[in-house]
Amino acid sequence: MGHEPGCPRVQTTEGMVEGRWRSQMAEFRGLPYARPPVGNLRFVSPAPPARWEGTREAIEFGPPPPQSGPVQTESVQQTEWLTLNVSTPDPGSAGLPVIVWIPGGAYITGVGSDPAYDATRLCRTGVVVVTINYRVGVEGFAHLEGAPANRGLLDQIAALEWVQRNIGWFGGDPSQVTVAGQSAGAGSIAALLAMSSARELFQQATAHSVPGSHITPALAEQVTSELAQRLGVSPTADAMGDVDPWRLADALTAFNGELAVDPARWGRLAQMGVAVCPVIDGQVLPEDPWSALHSGRADGIDLVVGHTRDEFRLFSVMAGRAGTFTDAETRAALDVWAPKPHGAADYRSAFCEAAASELLETVESDALFRMPSLHLAKANTAAGGTSYLFELCLTATALDGILGACHSLDVPLAFGTLDSPTGKGVFGAAPSPAARRVSQEIGEAWARFVAIGDPGWPVYRDEQRLTRVLDAMSATVPYPEEFSRQIWENSPPTPFDITG
Repeated sequence: MGHEPGCPRVQTTEGMVEGRWRSQMAEFRGLPYARPPVGNLRFVSPAPPARWEGTREAIEFGPPPPQSGPVQTESVQQTEWLTLNVSTPDPGSAGLPVIVWIPGGAYITGVGSDPAYDATRLCRTGVVVVTINYRVGVEGFAHLEGAPANRGLLDQIAALEWVQRNIGWFGGDPSQVTVAGQSAGAGSIAALLAMSSARELFQQATAHSVPGSHITPALAEQVTSELAQRLGVSPTADAMGDVDPWRLADALTAFNGELAVDPARWGRLAQMGVAVCPVIDGQVLPEDPWSALHSGRADGIDLVVGHTRDEFRLFSVMAGRAGTFTDAETRAALDVWAPKPHGAADYRSAFCEAAASELLETVESDALFRMPSLHLAKANTAAGGTSYLFELCLTATALDGILGACHSLDVPLAFGTLDSPTGKGVFGAAPSPAARRVSQEIGEAWARFVAIGDPGWPVYRDEQRLTRVLDAMSATVPYPEEFSRQIWENSPPTPFDITG
């Protein structure tokens, strides 16, 4: 491809932007897709971005939205949170397929500037890559009186609308958009499938480790009430709007850490350790995606969906608890997560030789990510879509292999960012040949899927349940977590509620 000298420039609907060339791609960072959601725009639907005169420099990432969790971010005084980044092989091209990446982070953290999401390899395959920021935590998902629900999802829709208006100027095809995400990003994609306002904004989806976490308005209101009480304000948008956004984020962090103290009150939220997630409010999000697809109230789509083998191991290791869970803790996990009425007994029968920690990790992995992902493949197929199912079984080599095939392992593999902090954290400074091979396979599957709608392995069907198992020696086999599948056969995810 012949690139003109100098910095790349693109005329968007809001104004001219100037990016930079890097690694044989044109990169544009920090492009606003909505106005800063502060002041009178706080806790409301995203407002269209302002136009500007002249040329806007686009070489720095936008500031992070307020983040909750153990890792605090910088630039807390900057408020232009709703930005996106575009990487393109050639802004002078036309008709290139587009990936819009929605970051994960338990709906309380996540930014499009994460080095694990570097677009270099994908761009080399001829794909335009967009990574986005959206409101998380209280700003994006707390259920507030006087505010629309699921503002984080509304932000994602605004970003996708920006892509429809502008991506053609970057060489992309607005009629060939694939939304992709992992963890909360994948859960967001599942929600978007149930939202009619989103469905014309993308054509395909890739969802890794779909969480089953959605919440009823009743329980969400209890969460907001508790949070507001801790802050000494009313649980309304007006009152919460007077609280500094980063103070709210810190308050949510503290609240999340204390959920487990009162499991009778918070139920599955206490076991999960995060108090906010998408709300089934009946308007923005009319119903959970599994019900919407199964009932035919949402249409199916071309979908790549899957999970890792040892999803929960990451959280066990992060908590310093790997291999140390007690029988009492395992009983509590089974009581909370296993399908009623016989799921706990079914787990003990199916995994009769498993130690307490292994059984706890199995039920947590199933409930949080594995079964929601499997059920999304089933529901999407039932709704007339085409699903392609995978399981990642490659063992992380860092920390003497204790992480197994853990949650988030697939992100640096898919992007080819094994040298990023995330990649080094799971594969060490020198990734194994197996890791490089699996990374290449996932990267090729993504590129093929966004281009032609087929990742290169057979479609999922309920009779065979063929699954691509990604490992040192990958293979396509019937779904490998058969015991778990049988236990959850008639139990798709249900929203978290006051009663459990």
